[in-house]
Amino acid sequence: MGNKIPNGLDKLGLENIGEVYYNLSYDELQAHEVNRGECKISTTGTAMCDTGIFTGRSPNDKYFVDQAPSNEYIAWGDVNKKIDKKIYDELLDLSLSQLSGKNIYVMDVFAGASKESRRKVRFISEVAWQAHFVKNMFIRPTEEELEDFEPDFTVYNACKTVNENYKEHGLHSDVYVIFNIEENTAIIGGTWYGGEMKKGIFSMMNYWLPLEGKLPMHCSANVGKEGDVCLFFGLSGTGKTTLSTDPNRALIGDDEHGWDDNGVFNFEGGCYAKVINLDEKSEPEIYGAIVKDALLENVVSDESGRVDYEDGSKTENTRVSYPIEHIKNHKANLQAGHPNNIIFLTADAFGVLPPVSKLNKEQAMYYFLSGYTAKVAGTERGITEPQATFSACFGEAFLPLHPTVYAKLLGEKIDEHGVNVYLVNTGWTGGPYGKGKRMSIKDTRACIDGILNGSINDSEFDKLPIFNLSIPKSLNGVADNKVLNPRDTWENQEEYDAMLNKLAGMFQENFRRYDGNGGEFDFASAGPQL
Repeated sequence: MGNKIPNGLDKLGLENIGEVYYNLSYDELQAHEVNRGECKISTTGTAMCDTGIFTGRSPNDKYFVDQAPSNEYIAWGDVNKKIDKKIYDELLDLSLSQLSGKNIYVMDVFAGASKESRRKVRFISEVAWQAHFVKNMFIRPTEEELEDFEPDFTVYNACKTVNENYKEHGLHSDVYVIFNIEENTAIIGGTWYGGEMKKGIFSMMNYWLPLEGKLPMHCSANVGKEGDVCLFFGLSGTGKTTLSTDPNRALIGDDEHGWDDNGVFNFEGGCYAKVINLDEKSEPEIYGAIVKDALLENVVSDESGRVDYEDGSKTENTRVSYPIEHIKNHKANLQAGHPNNIIFLTADAFGVLPPVSKLNKEQAMYYFLSGYTAKVAGTERGITEPQATFSACFGEAFLPLHPTVYAKLLGEKIDEHGVNVYLVNTGWTGGPYGKGKRMSIKDTRACIDGILNGSINDSEFDKLPIFNLSIPKSLNGVADNKVLNPRDTWENQEEYDAMLNKLAGMFQENFRRYDGNGGEFDFASAGPQL
């Protein structure tokens, strides 16, 4: 498709465009990547690129243009920072100048598998592997769909430029990732990292869909052979990708979804997985997906192209993107019906929370708004003991609107479709990190299986003090039912009670951010009570 000219090329604001490489095939992209010296090829046929000095997103350099009417909806603050329209215009001109007079790659793709809810997105870049990344991560239109493709939103990726006047502009650095909602454009400068494009469009879907009464979600999703759908919410390190990849269930997607009147649908056409310390035995699906058409980022390889997945010398955030077709057991149309079950995953390093508990609607709203997990010692410099982490809706970095907007939609959909909601702790038991041990995968799988097959509802339930969580007394497949009540797993139960109170206080302190947000969101009573 490389010689086809996209619709509306004259509207892009670019001058003296050279060659236009439009929606290239995978073979064409790989040839460009190699011939331009952007990528090497691994022993499995996978392209390997480096993303430059930025090996992760730059959240402090993300801005929204401050203008009506979007500025009335956006929740301004540390996550969503304002930028003046005049400064945006200057940086748009800088971006267009960088891309003018060049050969450019244009990728037209869909964000969203649901035809009723999707957006048409156009990406423009001068780097072949970035076009490859877009092809992997978004939904690939057919040639017929491209014939009359008119983008709803355009992203100019001018990664090779930097804003030397950032101090005069009052910005954080010479990097910029800016969204202009009214003009349906985004500009990227100074960072090569592909994840900015992926999460940038996720942020926009998080703006558009709630205004249509649809819920965007930072979660993975799968569907059983009988059509029962399960959503898995969780922050990094909680097991979201691992637990949603199930040989008995088809994967809808591993990261970003929407929930509209027809059910659940993937925003993406691919997966973006961490590969640091990747092991074929523990994660065979991801390992098997790293073949031709996949794209490895910032990995270390020898001269033959053999990748050393244990080498984090470039970054611990080594990644692979690949089309979802590389996962054999995936849902072909990336859609399914309304969820039967929702699972909130947390890795509680304090050893306080039970491996599984059933939530009522009010508790579901509370734990969704809390978005809790814990970092453990050694994961970051300066962390010497477990630290509580709260990220509203399990994805606060990507929420342009106030978290309660998403929580309200979730509550309405739980009511409308009678969804069961559970909190599953994949963290520590028998004590906090350093004293207790990590919950066994076998026991966690038994909890997930009990939820999915409904057998958990045959259990008798206890109440966890302070948190008032309903926990089953027994569950098929759990090696020792004693593990279901965390207090029973601690040698010193007085120490457990003290830690329980400590974590409860952290939850309460975090939830004070929602004080004064109106009576309909007064869910503090559904959380821990000291």
